[in-house]
Amino acid sequence: MRRRDFITRLGVGSALTSLGSFPYEALLKNDMLKLCILHTNDVHSRIDPFPMDGGRNEGLGGAARRASLINEIRSLEDHVLLLDSGDIFQGTPYFNYFSGEIELKLMSQMGYDAACIGNHDFDAGIESLRSQLDAHANFPIVNSNYEFKDTPMKGKALNYKIFDKGDLKIGVFGLGIQLEGLVPKHWYLDTEYLDPIQKGNETASILKNDLKCDYVICLSHLGYKYRESNRLSDIDLAKSSKDIDLILGGHTHTFMRKPDVQENAIGKEIHIHQVGFGGIYLGRIDVYFERNTKAKCLRCNNQLVK
Repeated sequence: MRRRDFITRLGVGSALTSLGSFPYEALLKNDMLKLCILHTNDVHSRIDPFPMDGGRNEGLGGAARRASLINEIRSLEDHVLLLDSGDIFQGTPYFNYFSGEIELKLMSQMGYDAACIGNHDFDAGIESLRSQLDAHANFPIVNSNYEFKDTPMKGKALNYKIFDKGDLKIGVFGLGIQLEGLVPKHWYLDTEYLDPIQKGNETASILKNDLKCDYVICLSHLGYKYRESNRLSDIDLAKSSKDIDLILGGHTHTFMRKPDVQENAIGKEIHIHQVGFGGIYLGRIDVYFERNTKAKCLRCNNQLVK
């Protein structure tokens, strides 16, 4: 088979975003490692599909359909990471009645590997957040820029989590948005907000340089971008970073067909992605690593949950 035909059939043609000069000979020789990253953000307690009410999202989404799609992908792929970028809670009566129990039970059954905290995840109060996580979540919460030492969440959030996928070492950490002015103080108590740019770069450096991770993922609930220059965003984080490879975002409910490619602080490409809200899409990013050099390329293929 000709090289061009092979790459087209593999599905990486124009949808492939190169990170440096990736040797396509590695694809032809099967001398590669593949990581399949599945991700959601801002699901907002959308357990059932959107109602059939004539709205643009009618009939889409739903936890059962998402679970079925995740299981199908896992049956086909060897190395899968399932991640969420916050605002798991708030938006339907399921949260009003059960304070997050249903959402966390379902995510645990789906096999989520990690999630970060969104502002709406405090909406039943920080004590409730801790108790719900303790009782119903079998996956870690990652956050590097909230200091919880004087709150009920003390010791609950991890600075980062490392996952071994075949011969790959993947580092995952999380960043949260400024809570003051966005969330009532009595819901988050004495949670201290630390500069996400500084903490993000510190954590990514530990993962990439000290712990020798092959790939570093930031789960961000900062928001993709803003008109106001004084609001920190994923784009600001990307441009200031050196060691983050991929930012999976939330908060702004941005539907992105493919990742935004930015140039980081040392002139390398970094990718930002987000898949709207409500569980309408399951984000999918396949990262291919050359086995010997760990050169990598990325393919995005969001999947509508219907």
